[in-house]
Amino acid sequence: MSWSAVIWAAVIAIGTAAISIPVLIPLLRRMGAGQSIREEGPKEHMSKSGTPTMGGVAILLAVVVSVATTAGWDRRIALMLFWMLGYGAIGFADDILILRRRQNLGLTARQKLALQILVAGAGAFLQNRLSGGDTSMYIPLLRIHADLGVFYGPLIAFAAVAMANAVNLTDGLDGLASGITSIVSVCLVVIGMGLGHFYGAVFSAAVFGACLGFLLYNRHPASLFMGDTGSLALGGALAGAAVSMDVVLLLPLIGGVYVAEAVSVIVQVYVFQTQNGRRFFRMSPLHHHFELGGWSEDKVVAVFCGATLVLCALGVAAM
Repeated sequence: MSWSAVIWAAVIAIGTAAISIPVLIPLLRRMGAGQSIREEGPKEHMSKSGTPTMGGVAILLAVVVSVATTAGWDRRIALMLFWMLGYGAIGFADDILILRRRQNLGLTARQKLALQILVAGAGAFLQNRLSGGDTSMYIPLLRIHADLGVFYGPLIAFAAVAMANAVNLTDGLDGLASGITSIVSVCLVVIGMGLGHFYGAVFSAAVFGACLGFLLYNRHPASLFMGDTGSLALGGALAGAAVSMDVVLLLPLIGGVYVAEAVSVIVQVYVFQTQNGRRFFRMSPLHHHFELGGWSEDKVVAVFCGATLVLCALGVAAM
């Protein structure tokens, strides 16, 4: 498998997303799948209320069509799709419940976490079977493999759950999650081709193409949101690709913006609960902190994407 397959994977995914979304948007409008905006959020976001959501369906379709036509149904591709579609299904269930209840309340936090752990555990088990029981993991910078033994499965399961939730938290501004994920996906393409993990590179190229095609409609002002269907699926896709290419430990670096977004929420909740309602950030996740500080959406997205480019360059260098 060569660079031509990687390029075609991206092109097909872009085309599939770009063609399917104009069909999907009116369908979502007829279903009444409009975004519900939190009242405690930035006031500028209230104008986004009613914008069609669940656009992640187009992302999933684009990736599936792309890998099916360029890489086939190799077991490694099937497992990466399992990670992505498993988390996408959880997000889809959450979005459907929100749609039916007509408010921004879907699955409970416990239900989401339980389902995410279930998918992560199944994915870790399948990865163990696929690798023949190999529990070694590549350590960037040191450029060595270390046998993690019984800790291997829990570590990759934790990485999947953490990545899915971190991408979900990042999806709060027009083009932010899709823009950052497209950059991280390209980074994984470069790493995958460099290490000879061609199926992981093709899958990552498909994710990149799907995000880029989605960005045509998700850039500010967005005419479509991905919803939890898309954000959880993208987190699962990145985790699945990293597991397949044995670069799980690189995710906190190249996905540093996701990490910052998730940590900002943890810090905000801890400070609020332990210091009598005091807030560490103006608002969390982190992108809202900068918004309330006077930054425009476009500036936040540009800076966060720029930071991701730098982190991804460091990640490639660390390999």
